Amino acid sequence: MEIMEEKRPIVHGVDVDARTRCVHYYSEKDVIAIKFHCCGQYYACYFCHQQLAGHPSKKWPKAQWNERAILCGNCWNEMAIATYLDTVRCPNCDHLFNEGCSNHYHLYFEWKGEN
Repeated sequence: MEIMEEKRPIVHGVDVDARTRCVHYYSEKDVIAIKFHCCGQYYACYFCHQQLAGHPSKKWPKAQWNERAILCGNCWNEMAIATYLDTVRCPNCDHLFNEGCSNHYHLYFEWKGEN
């Protein structure tokens, strides 16, 4: 019997490694990829999307933060946006996420009263 390899989402980006890090963000903690609301594709970061997607990004509306749109590049667990925003570690593998990512939430998610 052949063992099927686990199917992992494709993560787009510039020089993306096996843990979803890219040319823009590549520290040990930079291990998340985000599924963009506009196209439903995972990208390593906002800048990779800007460079490669061929269309403008759209932010996730708060009403859809229950969608699984965050991928841990350490264990490949997909989590809900709300779960990601409420933690500093992957709830599956306990890998620490980059706390500096919070400075970029406004690029991905409707934030602080936006419509």
